[in-house]
Amino acid sequence: MRILKKALVWLLGLALVLAAVVWAFQRQVSTALLQRVVHDNVGRNIIPTLPDGLHVALCGTGSPFPDPTRAGPCTAIIAGERLFVVDAGEGSARNMGYMGLPVGKMEALLVTHFHSDHIDGLGPFMLQHWGMASATAPLPIIGPTGVDTMVDGFRAAYVFDYGYRVAHHSEKIMPSGGSGGKGVPFALPPVGQGDTVVVLDDKGLKITAFRVNHAPIEPAVGYRFDYKGRSVVITGDTKLTPSVATVSQGADILVHEALQPKLVKILESEFEGKNMGNLAHVMRDILNYHTTPEEAAAQANAAQVKHLVYNHIVPPMPIKFAYPAFVGDAAKFFGGPITVGEDGMLFTLPANSTAIDKKRLM
Repeated sequence: MRILKKALVWLLGLALVLAAVVWAFQRQVSTALLQRVVHDNVGRNIIPTLPDGLHVALCGTGSPFPDPTRAGPCTAIIAGERLFVVDAGEGSARNMGYMGLPVGKMEALLVTHFHSDHIDGLGPFMLQHWGMASATAPLPIIGPTGVDTMVDGFRAAYVFDYGYRVAHHSEKIMPSGGSGGKGVPFALPPVGQGDTVVVLDDKGLKITAFRVNHAPIEPAVGYRFDYKGRSVVITGDTKLTPSVATVSQGADILVHEALQPKLVKILESEFEGKNMGNLAHVMRDILNYHTTPEEAAAQANAAQVKHLVYNHIVPPMPIKFAYPAFVGDAAKFFGGPITVGEDGMLFTLPANSTAIDKKRLM
């Protein structure tokens, strides 16, 4: 016992000495640590390390609600070495940097609809696409009718910023022709004459847009990606819509928005109790144009998808302990794997395989 006490005293003394040394050389130690972090992360690009196939990276799984653990809606899709992004919620471009997905490598950004929480992160995406790669053409932003008007509004808001950066860094480093974005609209067939349109079919990758029901928001779409025998569907915001199950048939992963009414009712009651009637009213309104976790599970079952992933999580779920309350009875409707999406998740679907691997990038 006496030897153990002496050993503990010696270890404590050593720890204090080391702490004192670190404190005395705090500037040097912190500089060395920062240099290491910069070395490991500047120019980081995980795409060449991924196997050929489809990859789904969740760069934002949140909603308009404040959530310290989730950026706004954003899903990155890697097909081979091609990078696409669906929606651009606030904070999601920063997450892509953390995840080793360089925005400068993006081929295009696709928008599901024009609700603010799906587009309020466009500014950083356009800036990084321009500055990181010295782009000579604007970022293509693909979306339903009206996307060009929306993108033009962002360009107008950033027009001074673009000028400052060219003047400061030079035309060579920030070519003025590469600033901002360019809206690339597509039109869905008239109602009753079909719900889908192919927006890209190139080098083995097919992207299909499909109509969803997020009324009164119109137009609103989701996207299906098909590449080398693998497929992913991203719904965007929607209430229970037959087109989702139709388009998702046999997909490997269905990334479906989800709102849990029982938990939203708790927020409604709190707002009412604190005389915040306007927000209580909003809580009632949002119930009628989103999908419950159970409904999304039924869609996944009807479509016979392999894996269901929830995103656009409403209300916020900052701790995993609360996930069962959010998921509710979804397992009664879908027997496959169900994942509550979190920022930083990566799902890998190797080409011409049935495997689905999951890991974290942040």
